[in-house]
Amino acid sequence: MKRREFLKAAIAGAAAFAVPPTLITAAVAGQPAGQTLLGIVRRTIEVNGKAASVFGLQHENGSPGVRLRAGEAFNVLLRNETAESTIIHWHGLTPPWQSDGVGDAPLPLIAAGADRAYDFPVGRPGTHWMHAHTLQEQALLAAPLIVADPDDDSKDEQEVVVLLHDFSFSSPEELLAGLTGGAAAPMQHGGMPMSGATGGAMAGMNHGGMAMDLNDIEYDAYLANDRTLDDPEIVSVEPGGRVRVRIINGATATAFTIDFGELEGELIAVDGQDIEPVKGSRFPMTMGQRIDVRVQLPREVRSFPIVALREGSRERTGVILRPAGAAVAKIATSGDGDAPVLDLALEAQLRAVAPLVSRPVQKRFDMMLTGGMAAYRWGLATNEPIVVDAGDRVEVTLRNMSMMAHPMHLHGHHFQVVAIDGQRFAGAVRDTVLVPPMRSVTIAVDAGNPGQWAFHCHHLYHMATGMMSTFAYRG
Repeated sequence: MKRREFLKAAIAGAAAFAVPPTLITAAVAGQPAGQTLLGIVRRTIEVNGKAASVFGLQHENGSPGVRLRAGEAFNVLLRNETAESTIIHWHGLTPPWQSDGVGDAPLPLIAAGADRAYDFPVGRPGTHWMHAHTLQEQALLAAPLIVADPDDDSKDEQEVVVLLHDFSFSSPEELLAGLTGGAAAPMQHGGMPMSGATGGAMAGMNHGGMAMDLNDIEYDAYLANDRTLDDPEIVSVEPGGRVRVRIINGATATAFTIDFGELEGELIAVDGQDIEPVKGSRFPMTMGQRIDVRVQLPREVRSFPIVALREGSRERTGVILRPAGAAVAKIATSGDGDAPVLDLALEAQLRAVAPLVSRPVQKRFDMMLTGGMAAYRWGLATNEPIVVDAGDRVEVTLRNMSMMAHPMHLHGHHFQVVAIDGQRFAGAVRDTVLVPPMRSVTIAVDAGNPGQWAFHCHHLYHMATGMMSTFAYRG
């Protein structure tokens, strides 16, 4: 299928989220009233001039993802229309544990041709996403999950959604085998990880006299809404209009700096949680994170690229905002210089609009982030198992003892960043935080959602080779 034909059928990417919510969540004939049918499908896209078979999460009309409104129910019938078993995690939502989406924790994978129903409160508004909790995430089994704020209905503001990916024509199993020296894939298909084997770093830099590893996979392409900068998505905008750009880093092993170029924006939310606005034109984001940036467009009729720069490298992807009649300049997929390496400078500036209520801490844990590229084994070790009681205020200090950064994600909860390298502050509320090499980040979380929750690195291949633990409720 030609790219243009596919995109026209699928109403792909940000364009899909510009249509009315009733189209995105339209009920399917024969389904219970109010229930949304969402299909796990195989689809074809074009990358670097070649056809690529990938996964998708979409409605019968071809529109991807889910858009709901705060206060509604997440009433979804998920249908696996592929020949493979899989499972979907609702990243950013806080469902009951049974609906979380990790294989055998507690429900098994969804078999080929099978359905699974979900019905739980969607919660507060925010930019979230959904993705396979298996190696299939690498094959683009992911989509936006937007919870809109009804209070925004009266705002004169356009919304643009951008989902970033790293893409390979090789299968995720081949990529993992390349990292582990050809050993058997150490991750159970969709379940908890096992031990790893051998491999080697692809790119690194010096960090305090030690070798810091950055990118361990050289991908064939980097995508924004399924497209490269050779054929980017062109988003129609109004001159002088205001735009809320929701960006989701759905890449499996790539961090980015988002570059708004000439536009200065206000960062207003991270991981779907409001923050006190921070002005800027460049914003870092690691795997699994989301940012909401509000920009005011000039009245001149000209185009504005929004570019995602691959960490420590020249590769880039992105979309282009274009008022009617504006010219669109060609943007190369490789820049003139290496992009920045992510650090915690922005994280230290962020302040939550709705921070956790101040209260005593009942339980504290230390979690060591360990591993290395040479053996390609990664792990999490705690001073004692993380076991909490409902109602506890819990703090976990994440200490990265490896030479690679790790985006740490906790399922089923939102946490507040309360310290960096032991320096206390009241930071952002989020669900995924970057821990750079030889740094520590302390998070605080209220234990209010019983279950045995996954707590892991959101680098897919780190998780697959051991960097996964449990945030468990007693009993």
